[in-house]
Amino acid sequence: MRTFNFNMISLDKISLNFGGFDLFKDLSFLINPKDRIGLIGKNGAGKTTLLKIIKGIDTPSSGNIAYPKNITIGYLPQQMKLNDSRTLKKETELAFDELLKLKKKIAVLNNEIAEDEDYHSDEYLKKLDDIHELNERYNILGGDNYEAQLEQTLIGLGFERSDFNRPTSEFSGGWRMRVELAKLLLQKPDLFLLDEPTNHLDIESIQWLEDFLKNYSGAIILVSHDKAFLNAVCNRTIEISLGKITDQKMCYSDFVKWKKEQREIQIAAYKNQQKQIEDIETFIERFRYKATKAVQVQSRIKQLEKMDRLEIEEVDNSALKINFPPAPRSGRVVVDAKNISKNYDHLVVLNNIDLKVEQGEKIAFVGRNGEGKTTLARIIMGELQHQGTAQLGHNVKIGYFAQNQAQLLNEGITVFETIDEIAVGEVRTKIRDILGAFLFSGEDADKKVKVLSGGEKTRLAMIKLMLEPVNFLVLDEPTNHLDIRSKEILKNALINFTGTVLLVSHDREFLDGLVNCVYEFRNKKIKQHLGGIYEFLEKKKIESLKELEVNNTAKKTNKSNISKNGSSQELSFQERKEINKNISRLEKQVEKTELEIHTLETENAELENILSSAEQLDDQSIFEKYETQKESLKLAMENWEKLNEELEDWKTKKTW
Repeated sequence: MRTFNFNMISLDKISLNFGGFDLFKDLSFLINPKDRIGLIGKNGAGKTTLLKIIKGIDTPSSGNIAYPKNITIGYLPQQMKLNDSRTLKKETELAFDELLKLKKKIAVLNNEIAEDEDYHSDEYLKKLDDIHELNERYNILGGDNYEAQLEQTLIGLGFERSDFNRPTSEFSGGWRMRVELAKLLLQKPDLFLLDEPTNHLDIESIQWLEDFLKNYSGAIILVSHDKAFLNAVCNRTIEISLGKITDQKMCYSDFVKWKKEQREIQIAAYKNQQKQIEDIETFIERFRYKATKAVQVQSRIKQLEKMDRLEIEEVDNSALKINFPPAPRSGRVVVDAKNISKNYDHLVVLNNIDLKVEQGEKIAFVGRNGEGKTTLARIIMGELQHQGTAQLGHNVKIGYFAQNQAQLLNEGITVFETIDEIAVGEVRTKIRDILGAFLFSGEDADKKVKVLSGGEKTRLAMIKLMLEPVNFLVLDEPTNHLDIRSKEILKNALINFTGTVLLVSHDREFLDGLVNCVYEFRNKKIKQHLGGIYEFLEKKKIESLKELEVNNTAKKTNKSNISKNGSSQELSFQERKEINKNISRLEKQVEKTELEIHTLETENAELENILSSAEQLDDQSIFEKYETQKESLKLAMENWEKLNEELEDWKTKKTW
């Protein structure tokens, strides 16, 4: 990865106007090498738009962006058009397009150099320089290690090796988004622009992505509503609010505390100044017409004119006020599922599982994507045929929020009309009040659904869910596209909900303090874990560490087996990386030594020609130089043999 000794990108007074409305006003900031920027703000604040402006997809109304030469920017949007014409591996290999082109260029130049005979020409030396530069870039992009990187990234994002040769058309939309994320990570751009990358990831993949981004050598701008993810990855926070930005070098949680403290200081200073102004104005009014006080009055008037008046920063006081209706009473057992199995053709998703949910419980379904979390939720809803029995308890009324709920909205009508279609009775007179509580105030209620952001559509879908009293909420990824504040208010509403809650979610911070039971989905089975989400993750961490100890023991045994009977074992990514690094180093040294040998042989041939001339036989210095050159050539040959032996050893290790 290239690094820069200057500011990577400079945004200078960026403004964006939509028909008289300023989304941004004079935004200015720098993006530096190795920055980890969390870009935050409520839905509709302009986070996605700002990423598009930095990428060059959108153009600001005014202002400039200065980019350094040859900078590479990788952008992952929330939604994208996906290509389904290749296998998973072939599609992901597109990330190495530049690397594979470099490999071809290097091969062509090597062939040309091998055929050249004039080793001192400018053209020959330029080719050597070109090969050196190309090799440097080739190694930066991963070199011969690219297949190991591809495999590590796909597995880290939740794919199995058995998936590599499957057509991407067989994967769901969420999994295909992971393919695009994998391609972006493998391209290693100088700057990542990531817009909600965790929306389609499970908890394990999110934790892998955290580690990847924390160790990444380039810069990152991350839009995320996952508080834990922001805190883990970012060390700088930029908030967009009311068209302005606040920029601080601190993680999200520290930023929230800092901003609260700054506002308290700002309010105190404002109040002190207002008291001072009031006292001065009272003095002026009292003595304005007294000649004996004329000098003092004029002095006070000038004092007011010169005063730099403080203003309290405008605060976005809109809030998402969710109050679920009181839950009608249900029986003690809400769900009783026995011997549940489900398969799609030959693909088994759930195999002979039992589940009992009791009144008032708040449970979470967690696990890798494709393990059956949504499938079981839909079985409980009665939407899917299955083997086994799944019965709802007495008087259980379900409210269901699906992952694609927002996409099911009619985009051709307005926000107001969406609720007006389903509202009955007294609710119809309060539609605008309800919409206002969900941040759709004033003219927002008359917007067409198709122009809403993902978060705004999610909020609108949530309103529809809340208009009918239920006692069992089944929510499948309800926080996708919701901003942090909206998630916190939804979380508090669910905590206070008197009914039963089943959550399919990957959002650790959202689940923390909300659920008291976690069901882990793995290998077509479910396993119950009593307690909160972080207790579950801690338990999983301990289990994975134990697995790691077992794996390390196995590795030592494998190495022993290799030395005894030559059996080959798969190398880790780090081992492959070290091997490739040494191979590259030695190849350069061999190439350098070969050039040195060629030069010495040429010079020795010239000296032999001189010594064969009778006129020069009396010149002792020629004999001495010739002997010295012969010794140097001998040492160079010995060094060349040693380097080649070492190179062959490393190449042999690469085949293990």
